[in-house]
Amino acid sequence: MGLFVAGEGRRSYGRTTTSAMKHRTVLTVRQPLGVAGLITSFNTPLPNIAWKAFPAIFCGNTAVVKPSEHVPASALFFAELALEAGVPAGVLNVVQGLGAEAGAALVEHEDVDLVSFTGSAGTGRWINETAGRRLAKVCLELGGKNALVICDDADLDNAVRWALSSAFSNAGQRCAAASRIVVFERVYDAVRDLLVSGSGELKPEPVISEPALERMLAAIDRAVANGARVLTGGERVVGPGFRLAPTILEEASPADEISRTELFGPVTLLYRVSSLDEAVALVNDSRYGLTAAIHTASLHRALRFTEKAQAGVIVVNGGTHGSEPHMGFGGVKDSGTGWREAGIEALDVYSDWKIVNLIADPALT
Repeated sequence: MGLFVAGEGRRSYGRTTTSAMKHRTVLTVRQPLGVAGLITSFNTPLPNIAWKAFPAIFCGNTAVVKPSEHVPASALFFAELALEAGVPAGVLNVVQGLGAEAGAALVEHEDVDLVSFTGSAGTGRWINETAGRRLAKVCLELGGKNALVICDDADLDNAVRWALSSAFSNAGQRCAAASRIVVFERVYDAVRDLLVSGSGELKPEPVISEPALERMLAAIDRAVANGARVLTGGERVVGPGFRLAPTILEEASPADEISRTELFGPVTLLYRVSSLDEAVALVNDSRYGLTAAIHTASLHRALRFTEKAQAGVIVVNGGTHGSEPHMGFGGVKDSGTGWREAGIEALDVYSDWKIVNLIADPALT
């Protein structure tokens, strides 16, 4: 991310345009906002900070990073690297503490011109309301209940490989994790068997805390009580760490709590559909809209899916995760507020536009 943003140093382009008024030229010039409050999540701590800090500083702002209380050391390490690289003292700052204390102080402080937050939709909504009362700029990258669709013409081995990676890498602790896998009826049994077999070969990874693990186990228990069936996993792994075995459930209703709530762990749900229209309807039956993926050999199906799926990021024949520094990233609905982080789109988050009118008088030439 730093390499990409550094490359934009000579390309911080504005525009020059003409005017309907004689002898006037209009310029647009990027301007820094001031102080950027950057509140990051625990799941990929260093990339999460880089995602925000590099474009914030590039645009001329000072930054105050408030990392998750679960991973405080990463932010200090990042700040030390910044000092070693020559970033002046005071440009990149770190404040530690709980979200309700240190994070809330950033959100509410009159001198913080922008709040950029990655985390849950509930916290994001509070930030939007609180910072919005003082008309601060707010960028929110929130949760997802992302779906990966496997059509009956897909390369099943490739689809299952991507589904397992999307659902279970980093213990499912990704905002772009595939927590819903939607499978065409004709290949459902084959996909289910491949997923169960493949998940058994994965090494269970830890989730962030004991309370998080207990919350996931309780959600699985409630889903089973409502009629869902655990195909594999669903239990705590014996041994050190807060580890949940990679878990796959089927027969959960799309209306059930587990189908609609982001668990942020190694849990995914299988659903059967009979057509692309039914698959798209199921994908869109969520308050979230971060990422979605489809596996198909049909260009026609792929294009229709990219048009109709309600998500900020669409992937064809790949995973629901895997953004890159030069690619804008963000969601719709409860997954964000419309801004895109990373890519050149991030520059619009961390800067404002100044419109400059130059009016010349030919008599003075």
